Amino acid sequence: MSVRILDAGDAALTIEFGSVIDPALLAAVNALDAAILRRQQAGALAGVIETMPTFRSLTVFFDPLATDRDTLLAALQPLIDAAEHGTPVDGRHWRLPVCYEGEAAPDLAEVARTIGIDEAEVVALHSGTEYLVYMLGFLPGFPFMGDLPARLRLPRRSQPRVRVPAGSVAIATGLTAIYPWESPGGWHLVGRCPVPLFDARRASPSLLAAGDKVRFTPVSANECRALEAGLRSGDIDPMQWLVADAAHAATAEDAA
Repeated sequence: MSVRILDAGDAALTIEFGSVIDPALLAAVNALDAAILRRQQAGALAGVIETMPTFRSLTVFFDPLATDRDTLLAALQPLIDAAEHGTPVDGRHWRLPVCYEGEAAPDLAEVARTIGIDEAEVVALHSGTEYLVYMLGFLPGFPFMGDLPARLRLPRRSQPRVRVPAGSVAIATGLTAIYPWESPGGWHLVGRCPVPLFDARRASPSLLAAGDKVRFTPVSANECRALEAGLRSGDIDPMQWLVADAAHAATAEDAA
C-alpha cells in the first residue's frame, strides 16, 4: 500500500492509501476514520473538525488556530500506519427492493442489446450480486457501490440526462448506484428503488454507509408503487430492509 500525504489548502490534509477502487483501500480509509473518531471522543486529538472519506483517501479538516499541519500529522502517523494493516469492517447488510420494469428501467433494453444478452439476464446479474458501499458522494446519500459483474461493465452514456428521477438504480464502469434525488446524470438506468436513501429528520440522515453490503430484490411495478406509497405515508419503515446479521443475510439469500 502506497500512502501519500497531500495538503488540501491550509486547513486540511488528505491521506491517500492508493490509486484504485479496492476493498483493501476502503478498509484502510475506514480504519483511519474510526481511529480518528475514537481519539476525538477521548479528547486526545486536538483541532480536528471533520473527516471526509472517499474510495481511497481520507481528508482531515482541522482548525489552524487549535493545531498546525506538522503537529496534526505527527499525531496521525501512528494511526495511519495501523490503518494500512486494517481488516475490512463487516458493515450492515441490506436487501433493497428494485423494480426493473417499464419506465423504471429506461436503459435496460439498450444495456441488454449492447452486451448481447436478454433483459432477464441483465436483471439476474445485477440483482444476483452483493455490492460493497465504497463511499457516499455527489448527492446527499448517493452510494457508490461495487463491484459490478464483468458482463455489465459499460462506460457512461455518451449523452447524459438533464434529469434522472429520484430512486433510479444505475450502472457505469464497475459501479452501481441509486440516485437519492432528481439530478442530472450520465449512468445507465436499469431500475428504480422506492426506499428513500436520505432523510434529514433521521438521526443518521443517510440510510447507507461506507462498508455496508447491499443486495437487490426484484419487485413488480405494482409492488414498487405500493412500497412508495407506504414509505411516503410513514406506514413502512425503511429499516425493514436491514438484514440482522451476516448469517441472516445468507439465509435470506438462500430463501430468495
